[in-house]
Amino acid sequence: MSRRDVVMTGAGGVGGVPAAQPGEVVRVSGVSRTFGRGERAVHAVRDVSFTAHQGELVAVRGRSGAGKTTLLNMVGGLDRPDTGQVVVAGHDVTSAGEAELLRLRRGTVGFVFQTFGLVPILSAAENVGVPLRLAQVPAAEREERVAVLLELVGLGGHMAQRPYELSGGQQQRVAVARALANEPDLLIADEPTGQLDSETGRSIMDLLRAVVHARGMTALVATHDPALIDLADRVLVLRDGRLVEG
Repeated sequence: MSRRDVVMTGAGGVGGVPAAQPGEVVRVSGVSRTFGRGERAVHAVRDVSFTAHQGELVAVRGRSGAGKTTLLNMVGGLDRPDTGQVVVAGHDVTSAGEAELLRLRRGTVGFVFQTFGLVPILSAAENVGVPLRLAQVPAAEREERVAVLLELVGLGGHMAQRPYELSGGQQQRVAVARALANEPDLLIADEPTGQLDSETGRSIMDLLRAVVHARGMTALVATHDPALIDLADRVLVLRDGRLVEG
């Protein structure tokens, strides 16, 4: 389902999935996640509900242990809630099988992690091209799209360099380009500036905001850095797994 499909979905829904409202890309309804049992149980996320819309950058804020990563993992299909429902671009993530979740993660959702996650032996261009190879995009189209994406993140002149030849900020820009390769509806970034200095971190957030607004995507960005919050369109605040603001 494309971003246009999300915008155009009307009332009624399909297959038990509530119909998206105009522009709605993410709907989280009453989601909870607990790890462990009894006295040692950790209630990572407690009855959280929110929506996110096309062209919106939503920051998820909270201290370490507040539940940010767990929440983002459930939205992206990397984890399943114990209760509640997650719908992304019309897909019911919570009831999806493994094959459907794989397709979701390869096409509908793009991920950016704190640790960059680049393949050390591959060049910047080859790293960005990995999702396109998995999607069996023809070589000529793949090379063209990779070049455009690296230009977009300001690294057009660094296509042949490997991660160890790039700064931390440049590596994260490559990771952003890779996450955008298959034109996802939703970009999930978990502490994307956590390993960067404040100036470089702000430049990455500026880049994410520019890409989201220019491409009409949606982004959920987890951060505990107050200096970056003002770059978001909206802020969700988690405290002890509960949504207390947003």
